[in-house]
Amino acid sequence: MVVAGAILATAALAGLIFTVAGPDPGADPAGARGATGTGESTDPGPTVPGGAPTRSATPSSGPRSTSPSPTRTPTRPRPPTGGKPGPANTGVPAGVALRIVTGDQVYTKDNQVVSGLDIHGFVRIRARNVTIKNSIVRGGARRCNSAVIFVEGGRSATIEDTEIIPTNPNPCLDGIWATNATLRRLDVHDVVDGVKAFDNVTVQDSYIHGLSWFASDPNQGGGATHNDAVQTYEGNRNIVLRHNTLRVAKRDNAGFQVTQDGGGTATGLRVEGNWLDGGGCTLNFAHKGGPTPMTGIFVVGNRFGRDSYFNCPILISTQTVLSQLSGNVWDDTGKPIPRPQQHD
Repeated sequence: MVVAGAILATAALAGLIFTVAGPDPGADPAGARGATGTGESTDPGPTVPGGAPTRSATPSSGPRSTSPSPTRTPTRPRPPTGGKPGPANTGVPAGVALRIVTGDQVYTKDNQVVSGLDIHGFVRIRARNVTIKNSIVRGGARRCNSAVIFVEGGRSATIEDTEIIPTNPNPCLDGIWATNATLRRLDVHDVVDGVKAFDNVTVQDSYIHGLSWFASDPNQGGGATHNDAVQTYEGNRNIVLRHNTLRVAKRDNAGFQVTQDGGGTATGLRVEGNWLDGGGCTLNFAHKGGPTPMTGIFVVGNRFGRDSYFNCPILISTQTVLSQLSGNVWDDTGKPIPRPQQHD
């Protein structure tokens, strides 16, 4: 009876966690157009990665300007690379002096490199091959259905050795929305979803943790937030999670949540060599919204904690097929985790 009860409870959970808290097509994560130090933008308006047109958010009041260059120097040491990602080996390395920049930043120059900033504003990337490194990004005033950093569709970026910590967490604020992006050695916390990964995104050597949970979320009809360390929901391709720590709370949704609500085909998904824990089920792959079977998913060599709500390291839907499932163990014992639960 206990086992059956657990299965029924997990099935009930699936009905919740398959509900996607995706960005509102009317969102403008970076807010008012134009940028400090980059020239004014004449872009008529942004688009979300799937291509739906959006409206601009209400501009924040007052001018956006750089400060007279006060600095902040991280104090934590950076140990040798290769260990479990955590607070000591992600984010800004020790010894890097940061210049405070106030206001939203819109980067529009191809191949631009941004380094050593403490950005008190939102960041939008509207160019190719932009690099942001050795920085902190804090967002700004409360803004719903937005991300602290947004790499727009058709653009590309590398973001590394950077911390994302919003000044004003709220139920509609994520860490990064990314397309065509490489995210390395990031420390992401105090957001609802750490990363919304669209096509061609690699997250590596990063620490996503301490998500902000809210009892009431307008995207969930007033219900609680559905927090994910990483989420992909359009039916996106070529997403790699490699050598990260994705640690969410037991009450959160998942470490990695995949659906096909945009109607595309989710494939080319690789989850390799991570430390994973928390959520109702820590990895959750659902064919919902798109073609079946959903396949091209590789889950290899990961270490799982035991803090998922339903003792459920991996959940797959009835029309999901894992192309490779091997070498996944409990972190505390090194013994193999159970086979994935499978239901809709």
